[in-house]
Amino acid sequence: MAIARLHGGPLDGQIIPLDDADQDSLILPYSETQLTYRREGEATGTGEHDGPTETAFWFVEAGDDISPGDD
Repeated sequence: MAIARLHGGPLDGQIIPLDDADQDSLILPYSETQLTYRREGEATGTGEHDGPTETAFWFVEAGDDISPGDD
């Protein structure tokens, strides 16, 4: 099992499962837009007995402006 730890942007601090531990970027749905996160650094926890493989992904951009609603 591999997980992504997200840094920055509206999903800061979230942890999500990865289908492929070698992914370089993530495009995630967010409200009515999409967010792009890119991998930075090497994966940790890659040994057999040290938990899931974890990779850091940092926020790059959003498809549209992200701002709180006025409702």
